Amino acid sequence: MPIDPSAVSLAGRVAVVTGGGAGIGRGIAAGLAAFGARVAVWERDETSCAAAAAEVDGLGLVTDVRDAGAVDEALARTVEQLGPVQILVNNAGGTFASPLLETSENGWDALYRSNLRHVLLCTQRVARSMVETGRGGSIINVTSIEGVRAAPGYAAYAAAKAGVINYTQTAALELAEHGIRVNGLAPDFTVTEGLAQMSGPQALRRAGRMVPLGRGGHVDEMAGAAVFLASDLSSYVTGQTIHVDGGTHAAGGWYRHPESGRYTLGPGEPS
Repeated sequence: MPIDPSAVSLAGRVAVVTGGGAGIGRGIAAGLAAFGARVAVWERDETSCAAAAAEVDGLGLVTDVRDAGAVDEALARTVEQLGPVQILVNNAGGTFASPLLETSENGWDALYRSNLRHVLLCTQRVARSMVETGRGGSIINVTSIEGVRAAPGYAAYAAAKAGVINYTQTAALELAEHGIRVNGLAPDFTVTEGLAQMSGPQALRRAGRMVPLGRGGHVDEMAGAAVFLASDLSSYVTGQTIHVDGGTHAAGGWYRHPESGRYTLGPGEPS
């Protein structure tokens, strides 16, 4: 059957975006809503949760997705007020420096809970609900380029993000028989409001030189990939992680030298 423009519509579908109060999550929530989804924002911060939900005329639920009880409560309220969930975006996460020789057990556990444990909890709870309704659905896990490359100083974070990628693949196989697709999105240098405030225009331009497309990504570009994975346009896509990164994953460390404009590997010109 030929492709139809209506395949991208999310009208009538209920979507949950964790960590949807700011940054990439907020952009994805807005993108899903723009294509017709009714969106529930699950976010720890009360102020940003309310603001993000208001932007998309959606449901804002102050939720710590690291806590199983909180996830169960948020899911019950979402189903009660919006209907059965058909789209889940596991976006919540965070990081801090964790050098290998200095990371405490508490630090390791905190990064695991922030970046991997909630993916298991939310996927499991929402997938059970999807199986019960028998309507299938799409689960999208936001990981990072750090999940597929070394990240000196951030070993625990990178290990958790690698875990998200593997969990995505395994969950895709286990849930396929129920019509539930599971995929990942891996950003690299994405300009969020927080990053812009911390870095400033000049630093962002310098960082953009490391990207083959010559600039940082925008949260709306992550949202576009999420809309694709949530919609019927990707009905035969599961178990995949899409790198929405301007080409940095493909580059593998190559970048255009700021003076010559030629690709170089590492800090100097190749011999």
